[in-house]
Amino acid sequence: EKRDDSQRSTLFVEKPQSGTVSVGGNITFIAKVEAKDLLRKPNVKWFKGKWMDLASKAGKHLQLKESFERHTKIHTFEMHIIQAKENYAGNYRCEVSYKDKFDSCSFDLEVTGKIPIVFVNGDGQDDAGELDFSGLLKRREVKQQEEEPEVDVWELLKNANPSEYEKIAFQYGITDLRGMLKRLKRMRREVKKSAAFAKGLDPAYQVDKGGKVRFMVELADPTVELKWYKNGQEIRPSAKYIFEHKGNQRILFINNCTMTDDARYYVTAGDEKCSTELFVRDPPILVTKGLEDTSTYVGERVELSCEVSEDDANVKWGNRAKMILCQKQSYTFTVLQSLLQKFRFMKVLFTLDFYWENNHSFFSVRFKNGVELTNDPKSRYRIKVEGKKHTLIIEEAAKNDNATYSVMTTGGQSEAKLSVDFLLENYYPPKLHLDGLGENNTVTVVAGTKLRLEIPITGEPTPKVMWSRGDKMITDSGRIRAETYSDSSCLVIDTAEREDSGPFRITLKNEAGEDTALINIKVVDVPDPPQAPNVTEVGEDWCVMTWEPPANDGGSPILGYFIERKKKQSSRWMRLNFELCKETTFEPKKMIEGVAYEVRVFAVNAIGTSKPSMPSKSFVPLAVTSPPTLLAVDSVTDTSVTMKRRPPEHIGAAGLDGYVVEYCFEGTDEWIVANPELTDKTKFTINGLPTGSKILVRVKAVNAAGESEPRYHPQPILVKEVIEPPKIRLPRHLKQTYTRRVGETVNLVIPFQGRPRAKVSWQKNGSPIDKNQINIRNTENDTIIFIRKAERSHSGEYDMKVEVENLVDKATIDIQIVDRPGPPEVVTIEDVWGENVNLSWKPPKDDGNAAITGYTIQKADKKSMEWFTVIEHYHRTSATINELVIGNEYYFRVFAENMCGLSEDATMTKESALIAKDGKVYKYPIYDDFDFTERPLFTQPLVNTFAVAGYNATLNCSVRGNPKPKITWLKNKVAIMNDPRYRMFGNQGVCTLEIRKPSPFDGGTYTCRAVNELGEAEISLSPFCFLMQLVPQLKSASKKPLQ
Repeated sequence: EKRDDSQRSTLFVEKPQSGTVSVGGNITFIAKVEAKDLLRKPNVKWFKGKWMDLASKAGKHLQLKESFERHTKIHTFEMHIIQAKENYAGNYRCEVSYKDKFDSCSFDLEVTGKIPIVFVNGDGQDDAGELDFSGLLKRREVKQQEEEPEVDVWELLKNANPSEYEKIAFQYGITDLRGMLKRLKRMRREVKKSAAFAKGLDPAYQVDKGGKVRFMVELADPTVELKWYKNGQEIRPSAKYIFEHKGNQRILFINNCTMTDDARYYVTAGDEKCSTELFVRDPPILVTKGLEDTSTYVGERVELSCEVSEDDANVKWGNRAKMILCQKQSYTFTVLQSLLQKFRFMKVLFTLDFYWENNHSFFSVRFKNGVELTNDPKSRYRIKVEGKKHTLIIEEAAKNDNATYSVMTTGGQSEAKLSVDFLLENYYPPKLHLDGLGENNTVTVVAGTKLRLEIPITGEPTPKVMWSRGDKMITDSGRIRAETYSDSSCLVIDTAEREDSGPFRITLKNEAGEDTALINIKVVDVPDPPQAPNVTEVGEDWCVMTWEPPANDGGSPILGYFIERKKKQSSRWMRLNFELCKETTFEPKKMIEGVAYEVRVFAVNAIGTSKPSMPSKSFVPLAVTSPPTLLAVDSVTDTSVTMKRRPPEHIGAAGLDGYVVEYCFEGTDEWIVANPELTDKTKFTINGLPTGSKILVRVKAVNAAGESEPRYHPQPILVKEVIEPPKIRLPRHLKQTYTRRVGETVNLVIPFQGRPRAKVSWQKNGSPIDKNQINIRNTENDTIIFIRKAERSHSGEYDMKVEVENLVDKATIDIQIVDRPGPPEVVTIEDVWGENVNLSWKPPKDDGNAAITGYTIQKADKKSMEWFTVIEHYHRTSATINELVIGNEYYFRVFAENMCGLSEDATMTKESALIAKDGKVYKYPIYDDFDFTERPLFTQPLVNTFAVAGYNATLNCSVRGNPKPKITWLKNKVAIMNDPRYRMFGNQGVCTLEIRKPSPFDGGTYTCRAVNELGEAEISLSPFCFLMQLVPQLKSASKKPLQ
């Protein structure tokens, strides 16, 4: 088939091939599709004829299979025909599609076996037997049939009574009645009025091959999106497919129609669809120059030529004695001309074998629906095609070639007579003398030796000798050659091989006739190696292995087998039997547990020992484990029993896959498996037990070697729940105040006991807990209190209560969420003398929900206002600052400190302390204060930085402003807050961001923002990059960032 390039791409890597099968036999057709560029499995459909989808016919005689090979990435699709029948013959098609890709392939099935046919003649008499076609080949003039007006058969069927469907189908050559009915049903459905289409497609269109067809629909709404489809595949604009818009009309032109365009088409507009069928018709082929009568002699070359109206046309040659050859694929033999005149409403489409006799010879030619018949190399007839000229060539004419030869096309035929005469008389036909050969002309030879087979021959004149094997002729040179003498012919095979086995044909020919015979050559050899053996059972030091006999016994029966084994890591094989093993199973012994082994097999016949088979899959001799230990009852309810156990004392090389728990009721011997699947847990609950019953329990350990001996519980277990008083097992660290900082996660697990069905309740400070802020999760054995991000409001006493019926147990947990304290309230300068200043302050109002552990005091010179710490971790609320510089004026501030750290802000003295000199007091002139206020301004920008992954990196910039601006660092416009991977600090207006051991995740745009009362300023670094590999010249001790 041919498709337009826009609609088809090659998907098949192996296409199904035509085949032949006898009646009752099986045959498989295989298609392979490469999945290298496909994201999912392609869609494959199998068809018979033009429309019959075989997916709905799968069953006893038809099976569709598919598989996928992961290593080669090949999808394999198979169609199996089982117990073939005569009507299975015909043309088949395989289509594969994937998204916008499409590919298809046609192939033919030939079913051999003669078909009896019964025809009813015009007088109503049954004529049983085989149809005699000899009358069809008599010389007759071709009558030009009158042209009848074209009839739309589908319109005729649509308007006809259903009782007349069969008659109309036979009259117009429709054989697929089921497909016809489906089309009619679909056509009638489409008659209903459509909201999208003002005028739809006609039910069917017909066009001659090579012609042009026009599809037109009229839309009710011209804005609706329209799509055209062919056999379910969307049609794209191309040189072949042309789309045209005229108002509400949408037109599709298909140029240069071929037989592949014979298909179902439909067009969609929104959710509605309109469909039609296109039929492509082959124009009849005429004979423009006929054959001419010819005379010749025996042994001469003969050529009969004619010309037809088209190049590469479908032409059928034949003579009155026999049919010769067909030239084209997919030729359907149709009994129409003389039969339809006699049986008007009958059309025959199937596989037939036709036989004709002619004087001395019996010939057979098979016509099959869809099978290509090509030139047979063994035949004396050869067809040559040169454009419109067709020539029948007979290389060496024989007496039995006397006949009337005809050439037939779909639009006519031509005949000519060929006369062949002898040049000499008293010829003797050739004869083969095979008396010295064995039964069925069989000759046996051992592989590797030389065969020289001499066959005596007679005939006058000396016959021509031809040796052949299958379709291949044997020449007088090569390893297999023929040597011919006047009274004999020799077949010589140097160094015979197993592939040389089979029939060899010898043929003698001279002008008086021919003789032929088949000679069977049988080459015997050592057998093929068996398939790799399978290890079916494994024990502690033994295994059981099986294998299949070799596919080819070398022509001599198998006498037995030798078996070898080796350790997987070794290369030394050890023979296990010194006497032939007659069976295809064997049990190797004395192996080491836990060591991997492989085995292989040799086959032995009378000629010798085969090559070794492929090694088996490696296997390890394994032993079962010892029984589980310490089997005990964990808990009992009214309907369940929970058992606990310990692992086996001895596990072995096979390891432990899991446990099987079984139980039986007291007084019975029927053990019931409690866990259908293996469990690896040390506890298992047996559910669904009747209350008050007694059960016995046992446990088995399972590994690759099988099940261990069972471990039994010593006493029967009563299935009845026992009340266990509630008891809260409060962890030791929760018996005192549980402290966490603000923002941290609180996750407390409190185990408890109590059965059955212990009820757990919580309260905070005597009130129910708000579940929107605090999550409480309870199980049978514990309760969990979870706070994702703690706040100070979560602090308090949490009361837990566990109830079992009328029994209660309580516990209280004190949770304290702490934060940094606030600054001290007021800092005052109590006294100044000499180089000393006495300060006092009040504790902060907010202690952060934790005790104040101390204070930190800092001083700053009024000129620079740079702060220095003078006292840390000071516990009192008053302090004396010593060693101040005479002549300087100082301000002081105090930070409060608790277990979370220093307060975020400090309280500063409102007045300054002047350290005056002794003696005359200098009176300072009074000046108006200078306005130093200034909005933030960056004086040194950020510089693009490359950092080595794993080494600390820093980003630096400088800013000025008064009041001192607050610095905030951002990454990708998101503020960096409380992230331990970043450290931010500033000194003398220089702002620094240190990134600890950066990774590629830290790359991005970093921004430094400065804000004070007068405004704000920003500066960005874009982007921040990291070297993904360490610089080789960088020493390990150096961790300075690369600038």
